[in-house]
Parts: sequence; C-alpha cells; structure tokens
Amino acid sequence: MTSRSQIRQQIRLARQQLTTVQQQVAASKLVEQVSKLAQFSTSQHIALYLTNDGELDTSLLIQALWQLNKNVYIPVLHPFAAGYLLFIRYDQNTPLSINKFGIKQPLLECHNIIPVAELDIIFTPLVAFDQQGNRLGMGGGFYDRTLSQLPDSYRCRFIGLAHSCQQVPVLPVASWDIPLQTIVTPNRVWQFNELIP
Repeated sequence: MTSRSQIRQQIRLARQQLTTVQQQVAASKLVEQVSKLAQFSTSQHIALYLTNDGELDTSLLIQALWQLNKNVYIPVLHPFAAGYLLFIRYDQNTPLSINKFGIKQPLLECHNIIPVAELDIIFTPLVAFDQQGNRLGMGGGFYDRTLSQLPDSYRCRFIGLAHSCQQVPVLPVASWDIPLQTIVTPNRVWQFNELIP
C-alpha cells in the first residue's frame, strides 16, 4: 500500500496542476453541491477555510453564505494549545494575518471566537479521501485533535471539501483519524459510503 506521505505528495501535485479555469468552475459547482445538503438550510454557524495549496476554492461559497446571512468562521492556530484550532468569525472587514504555515487566517480577536461545539457545520480541507469517508490531511492533525475533544452528543456535521482528483481507492488509516460524515466534490456529494448523484 502506498504510504500516507506518498499519497499526500501525489495528490497535492495533482490539485496544484489544475488550471485557473478548472478552479473557477469547481468553485462555482461547489456552491451548487453544498446548497443541496439537507442540513445546509437550517445551519447558521458554518466554519470554512481560506484556500491554499491548490485546495478547492471556497471564496464563492463564503460569498454565498454571507448573502444568506449565515455566520462564517475560519480556523486559526490556537496560540496556547499547540496543535489545536480556534474558530473566528469572518466577514468582509476581518483583518487577516499569515500563520507559520504561510496560510491566511483572521487576526485572533477573542470576541469573535465561537466554541467549536456551537458550530453547525465544519467544512474542512483535505489532501485525499476514499470511499469509506477516510480523510488524509496535511499531516498536522489539527482538525482531528480539535474535534477529538468534543462529546459524543456533538451535533455538528464534519464535511470534507475536495476536488474529484483527490479521491483514492483506499487510504491507510491511523488510530487518531476521524472519518468524515460527508464529502463534497464539485460533481458529487458522498454520505459515508452512499453516493448521491
């Protein structure tokens, strides 16, 4: 079986090679697919990410959420608990900084933090996924670590966003990996192992 690091390298290269036009089309289709999600209309507090490294572009989705008067939150690196994330309210006027990984994130302003347990949906980036809903991230474990602290009664949906080229047949799974409940690509919505055309 191909190692996690090999898969990460191959898939990151594949998505970085997508053209600007392909990225724009994917971003537009993403909005259509997300709007089909059963829980989307009733969700008010939605976490997303600012696109980096060829990831599926979330900018149009963020704009669509703002137009629907939904609250958008972006993860920032926790300043005191290494390896964990905080989620910060994000709007058109939110000042941004660059974190240690070179990724844009909102400035950490305490009054804009939402407790993770109060989020309705967390859309997460990923490097690769398989048909069982397993997710391979960048290797830092930030989402897995943050979400592992939540109680079993946690009602938030944990949804991965990816280009179709990021799907692999089978991922090697580690004990700390949290499988995704849903995966959205520009062309399909996956609910666990069930494919919705």
